[in-house]
Amino acid sequence: MSEESGYQGLRLRDISGSAIGAGFLAVLVSYSGPLLIYLSAAEAIGVSKGVFSSWVFAISVAAGLSSIGLSLWFRVPVAMAWSAPGTVLLISLGASLSPAEMVGAYMAVAALLVLIGLSGVFERLVQFLPPSVTNGMMAGILFGFGLKAAGGLATDPAAITVLIVVFAVSAVVVPRYAMLALLASALLVSAVFYDASIGTVSLSFAHLEVTAPTFSTGAMLSLALPLLITTLSGQYLPGMAILRTSGFQISANPILIVGGVVSIAAAFLGGITTALASITAAFCAGPDSHEDPKRRYVAGIACGVFFCLGGIFAGSIVDILILLPSALIALLAGLALLQPILKFTDAMLASDDAQAGLLTFMFTASGVSLFGIGSAFWGVVIGIAVHFLARAMQPFSSDGKV
Repeated sequence: MSEESGYQGLRLRDISGSAIGAGFLAVLVSYSGPLLIYLSAAEAIGVSKGVFSSWVFAISVAAGLSSIGLSLWFRVPVAMAWSAPGTVLLISLGASLSPAEMVGAYMAVAALLVLIGLSGVFERLVQFLPPSVTNGMMAGILFGFGLKAAGGLATDPAAITVLIVVFAVSAVVVPRYAMLALLASALLVSAVFYDASIGTVSLSFAHLEVTAPTFSTGAMLSLALPLLITTLSGQYLPGMAILRTSGFQISANPILIVGGVVSIAAAFLGGITTALASITAAFCAGPDSHEDPKRRYVAGIACGVFFCLGGIFAGSIVDILILLPSALIALLAGLALLQPILKFTDAMLASDDAQAGLLTFMFTASGVSLFGIGSAFWGVVIGIAVHFLARAMQPFSSDGKV
């Protein structure tokens, strides 16, 4: 399906229940999985409930407005979201960076995304980075956090066991809705085991807090550079693959530009980088959205509308999520990462230089910090160095292989 640029408006005859349902499901899955990872990051950093509410507003509205605008303009189901791998990166950094430094890093990444989109070098930039290294870094970031998911077994064995059983069963019976079933079960477990007052949650708006950026070398290397790489390789690359596999031949350039622009605005409210959705993009782009590909753009618009509503009522969303004990949040976030960890690990091991990928994975997952710079940066540096060193030494190999 070719790209149709130019605003044409929403045709009422194109609206369908299946497309609206697909957009709603994409948002619901984002809030029941990736947002829990973001909450874990907020807890690791030690921010208040009000600040996290501002973050949720920023990422939701940025994703919502960009989804609506791009889907309407290109008549393609472009579902935007926040950088889920980036939120895991925040957890590994903890409180080592100030909120102002984080905002500065977000703005730097957003500006670079705009430049990459304007220059049209996305494909060439992705090709320069060895797939084994980017997959190793992604797997290492996610795996390092996923390890924490099992920690609650020692303190809350009954609750953790119940949720693992629910996840195992729902992943087989209703795989698409497994995380939704898990979140609902976690809220029920919280009410039963921890006396969480779920009935006290009411509609409440987001609490907005503006943070001025600070630009530091440590934040650029520890957060901005890994965040840029994870956003390009973990969000835009698979997201574009999903769109093109579904028959939508749209350029990545305008998506990068729009994602960067809204990310700059969101950064002032503490929101992490907005990017093309990867996992949830399939809900909107696939045939379950609508049998006619020309009418699936409605799913992208619906996704944006529901994200905007979620941002407006971010206070209520945060109130619901904070009812969950820390051990349950860590478990849910870890389980939400199982498939991405498996995907990136398989891709890393299947590459022709798995050794570079494994070294990247090892150093990234270690959490080691040197000169105040986080492990993701050092993992990439070591992985790229080993990759190109191995290529340089290949002529000297007895069998022509490294």
